[in-house]
Amino acid sequence: MSGSRAWLNRNVAAMGATSLLSDASHEAATAVLPGFLAALGLPPFALGAIEGVADALASFLKLGAGWLGDRTGHRWGLAVGGYTLTGLMPLAFVLAMSWPLVFAGKLLGWAGKGIRGPLRDAILTESVPAEARGRAFGFHRAGDTIGAIIGPLLGAAILAGSGATVSTDAFRTVFIVSLGFGILAAVTFAVFVRDPGSRATHGLGLVGAMRSFAAPFRRFLLAVGLFGMGDFAPSLLILAATTLLTPSLGIVEAGAVAALLYVVRNVVYALGSFPVGAFSDRGGSRIRLLAGGYALGALVATGTAAAFVLAINSVAWFALLFLLSGVLAAVQDTLEGVITAQLGGAEARATAFGALGAVNGTGDLVASAGVGLIWTVVSPVLAFTLASVAMGAGAVGLLVAGRDGGYGSAR
Repeated sequence: MSGSRAWLNRNVAAMGATSLLSDASHEAATAVLPGFLAALGLPPFALGAIEGVADALASFLKLGAGWLGDRTGHRWGLAVGGYTLTGLMPLAFVLAMSWPLVFAGKLLGWAGKGIRGPLRDAILTESVPAEARGRAFGFHRAGDTIGAIIGPLLGAAILAGSGATVSTDAFRTVFIVSLGFGILAAVTFAVFVRDPGSRATHGLGLVGAMRSFAAPFRRFLLAVGLFGMGDFAPSLLILAATTLLTPSLGIVEAGAVAALLYVVRNVVYALGSFPVGAFSDRGGSRIRLLAGGYALGALVATGTAAAFVLAINSVAWFALLFLLSGVLAAVQDTLEGVITAQLGGAEARATAFGALGAVNGTGDLVASAGVGLIWTVVSPVLAFTLASVAMGAGAVGLLVAGRDGGYGSAR
């Protein structure tokens, strides 16, 4: 495969469409889930624990699935199974009357995300020329995020126009719609995507495959882990907006507004992903770009803490925070993947993506469960302040790790 136009091929387009549909599904559910849990009377710790444990499960499954895909060569089939599990997640929410079934559904969906993620990214990497990876990953993330715009918009529209007499009924309607999108995503990947490298690439055990990682990649993962310990789930930002807007708007309207603000985040995410990837292909320092994104994450956490200190109930304030969060997401999700494709090596490529996912997921567990617990037991101000400190440390760590050789450049 060669040529500047070869990167936009059937696999890239199909994976972009699959992620659009899948994100429309689970992001619609994610956007309204905090309001649904609040309507069920659950505390912030419940949301933080659900998000954190689900992210941790996904992270470890990413590592195992990536290694298994490299060892057996069955990356496509495992990825289809992962998309199917995630697509079925909203069904559990539809049936839930309390937190256990919500928890089980989230675990099911995020297990699917853990299985499919590194395998899909390895297939994507091998579907395009090395010099076009930034564009391919940026295009994929943009498609992914267009779905993350469609989903919350549908969720907010359903909530706003439901006229439901029971507050949870409107949320369940959103989950039913998201179920359809999730099933269609799995079908799209199964029918249109093919694995160009469908073969076993090594006979190493999991530990041996991880030991094969080069030192620059290990240093990169360490910095990613530092940032991840403060990188709380977006649903906690949605919950913060819902909580502070509820006294003036009411729970259902506040939930709808928070979902729309999440759409603002995802619009910025979608618009920014491809330009970020394309710019990085031109030879700019990916490490510095990513460190700048990490710094924005620290700023968002600081702004959220300030909102609780000052009792801010301004939609404009939260719109700014969600906008900055979208810039962070565009930079983080695009460049972490591209840098991993560059540093992870061909022999254990899916394992490298799995390791990235494991590091991110472990950080997410600490961040999401920690923010939720500290919010509930102490205060949201302390919770988001500590998150800001961790993300700032990750930005600094990334710059330090990148000093010896500039391995974050496009070449």
